[in-house]
Amino acid sequence: MRPGIHEPVSVLSGYSMKHKVFKPLLVTWQGVDYRLGKIDFYHKTKKGTSTLHHFSLADKDEGVYFKLMLDGRTLNWTLEEYQYSNDNQAHYA
Repeated sequence: MRPGIHEPVSVLSGYSMKHKVFKPLLVTWQGVDYRLGKIDFYHKTKKGTSTLHHFSLADKDEGVYFKLMLDGRTLNWTLEEYQYSNDNQAHYA
């Protein structure tokens, strides 16, 4: 597994009772707010007693692609990777 950025970020998230879906809606990274689009991929892993929720998604403008992680025990969000749409290389370390 490749190393990640593991940079703390602020995330506004929401839950739809009707669709039973939880998702990040807005991420604030380096002082910039990015409205997030649909989730492309989601999975969860375990680290000790924590369940880690991993979300892969782009901003609404599809200018930046993010991999975000939510720690289910601490409820802290972390930016794992990012990639600009005009860049062919992910940034993770």
